[in-house]
Amino acid sequence: MSTLLNVSPSPHIHGKESTQKLMFNVVVALLPALFTSVFYFGIGAIIVTITSVVSCLLFEYIIQKFIFNKPLSITDGSALVTGLLLAFNLPSNIPVFIVVTGSFISIAVAKMTFGGLGNNPFNPALVGRVFMLISFPVQMTSWPVPKGLSTGYADAVTGATPLAIIKEGLKNGESLVQLMEKVPTPAQMFLGDMGGSMGEVAAIALLIGFVYLLFKKVITWHIPCSVVGSMALFTLILWLLNPEKNADPMFHILAGGVLLGAIFMATDYVTSPMVPKSMIIYGCGIGIITVVIRVYGAYPEGVSFAILIMNAFVPLMNTYIKPKRFGEEVKNG
Repeated sequence: MSTLLNVSPSPHIHGKESTQKLMFNVVVALLPALFTSVFYFGIGAIIVTITSVVSCLLFEYIIQKFIFNKPLSITDGSALVTGLLLAFNLPSNIPVFIVVTGSFISIAVAKMTFGGLGNNPFNPALVGRVFMLISFPVQMTSWPVPKGLSTGYADAVTGATPLAIIKEGLKNGESLVQLMEKVPTPAQMFLGDMGGSMGEVAAIALLIGFVYLLFKKVITWHIPCSVVGSMALFTLILWLLNPEKNADPMFHILAGGVLLGAIFMATDYVTSPMVPKSMIIYGCGIGIITVVIRVYGAYPEGVSFAILIMNAFVPLMNTYIKPKRFGEEVKNG
């Protein structure tokens, strides 16, 4: 035979998707929430976002250029998305040097230490956020009150988040009925009129991004729906058992970073499972751990910790929960 056959490993068919295209779609999906945060928090949201994005890009460039001596990859969009997501987890009045510190931890420690994109076991933006929360607890829990586009940066008025109001009030012996009068209504939380991080405001903006990502087939429904669904079920049970101490499911879903985490953080390709069955287990784990931390833990919010904990189980799930092999015989009976 004169014809040579080239044998190569899979994949044999290449799709049109690329890292740049996927990251571009994520950025587009984040734009409604970004515009909403700027609308509510003013110049502070712009300063924090630009600082986070620029510092993430800069740290990745410096590490690849001068330490690893590898081809630059800042154009793939992953550092841009990390910078945006990190900013979305921060108060809009946080000092710039803290944002830069968090960006360094996200890129240098959580991402590049493990070899860069595709090798990091934990979501880089969440690693940076948790490091900042532990290192700068006062600045990370001083939440600006939304006052519109005229809101200043350094002189922003701060207040407690709805979750913090409920947590602290119950600790001090106040009734849940009284506390619910101090927090925004579900309609206000849905539209974003509440204190919190930039990405926690406006559930409607995050849901628009969710629909866009589903339409572009960047993510599937499995992880976001299992996170929200497990939280709703767990909090419903607690609420029915003791409605005087436990808030209803709607409050838990709209307050805090559940939607941001479920849609944009937990679905990270590198740190989330590969098959639907694992995705559902992974999402349910995040939802349950979040509720446990919120209800029984010291922190009023637990989404970041829950996602990082479940990130650690992803390699195990990818190893032992696999799709049925093509051509595998199905045993009947």
